[in-house]
Amino acid sequence: MIRFAHPEFLHFLYTLPLLVGLIIWQMNAKKKALGKIAHVESFSVLFKSKSFVKDYVKAGLLIFALALVILGFANPQVGTRIEDVKQVGIDVYICLDVSMSMKAEDLKPNRLEKAKKEISELIKKLQGDRIGLIVFAGGAYVQFPLTADYSAANLFLSSVDVNSVPEPGTAIASAINLAVDSFDKKASTRKIIVVITDGEDHEGDISKSLQNAKDNNIVVDAIGMGSPDGAPIPVFDGAGKQVGFKQDNQGNTVLTKLDEVTLRQLASESGGKYYLALNNGNELDAIYRDLAVVEKTEFGMKKVTDYDDKFYYFLIPALLILLSEFFISDKKVIWLKDIMVRLRLRSEE
Repeated sequence: MIRFAHPEFLHFLYTLPLLVGLIIWQMNAKKKALGKIAHVESFSVLFKSKSFVKDYVKAGLLIFALALVILGFANPQVGTRIEDVKQVGIDVYICLDVSMSMKAEDLKPNRLEKAKKEISELIKKLQGDRIGLIVFAGGAYVQFPLTADYSAANLFLSSVDVNSVPEPGTAIASAINLAVDSFDKKASTRKIIVVITDGEDHEGDISKSLQNAKDNNIVVDAIGMGSPDGAPIPVFDGAGKQVGFKQDNQGNTVLTKLDEVTLRQLASESGGKYYLALNNGNELDAIYRDLAVVEKTEFGMKKVTDYDDKFYYFLIPALLILLSEFFISDKKVIWLKDIMVRLRLRSEE
């Protein structure tokens, strides 16, 4: 199995035909310039020791060496063996509130973006653990299922916004139930749910959903986003420009307040912990430190191919070719010409 560690360098190979054309054009232009000084028939007299053929040979060597350098930088790799590697870790489902109240800016830049940043930083730190994301507002949906593909997880996370769930509301209970149902019940891994929300105007029977989690040996942690004092919800136009704040039917500015009572209850009843999000804090990092000490369980096997670098097979010949090109003179090889003349004379006898 062959692959390139840095395939982006291969794009430079497209420049080689252009370089060949440029060299040919330059040599032809040089001959035309010489033709203005003397007739072509007199070149053999004026440039008796000059070898025009060697110019093409040297140019060809340079092009070939450059191609080898490009391939060397791309670093061809050969797979030498395939082995099975155990996958161990814990399973974590994050339930992220994407209701309109998460646009409040008491956390910078706003509650939702602050939460997404923390989730992204957590994903970067995970090693072998599987993570999944559920977004919820008036309903709950799986944004991506449990995965150890952290690049894909970050990609799906980046697309999350308040339009990810069309139904208004804060269906915390539905999100927890969906997370419980989305875990692989047959897997013996430790399972944890992290709910990130302001907890306001929650819907459903949270106690029942927490009992569902406890029955499946799942711990629920909670991160409270926002301030108990409340903050207004910005309203934006189609161009993304803020045009004011959300108002009620009487024209009063609506304040969205953090419901810490509900979130503390949520964490305590499930055996988890509650964290209050701060502008200069990273609550998911604290949760990750707790996860790091949890005994991890094997949840599968994956095949890993071990690759050997082969860049030196290209860079070493390129270096030797460049050195040889440097020592090749532009003079004619007189002794070779004499040998050819003698051979021709003998053949005529």
